[in-house]
Amino acid sequence: MKIFIASDHAGYTLKERIKQNFSEIEFIDLGTNSADVSVDYPDYSHDLADKIGQNFGILICGTGIGISIAANRHENIRCALCHDVTTARLAREHNNANVISFGARVIGEEIAFEMINVFLNTKFLGQRHQRRVEKINIKRA
Repeated sequence: MKIFIASDHAGYTLKERIKQNFSEIEFIDLGTNSADVSVDYPDYSHDLADKIGQNFGILICGTGIGISIAANRHENIRCALCHDVTTARLAREHNNANVISFGARVIGEEIAFEMINVFLNTKFLGQRHQRRVEKINIKRA
């Protein structure tokens, strides 16, 4: 399994811990490469959104809010800001989310590990949810 992962400086340490914890996953790390230099989370979010293709992605910033907003500006990205295992599961089952985001300053690493595990192993339910996902991509004037 190949997963794209990126963070800003606030999420750097958690990003590195995730890569260590999920050693069986091939991570494509798009940065940042340090917690010591302040960087702009939209840069990393846009880079991941541009490269993800049919893969899954993980985005981390201080709260998860800004990085998820930036990702969702891209067509065919359904980035879910999650805070617990339930939101991670429902993001996949109901929204067919392909990117999970969360805040390193908001959740602990064990919760992050659990959310990632659930997110990557939960299937989209389709059916009535497919109709709703299709409506997400409708361009409005």
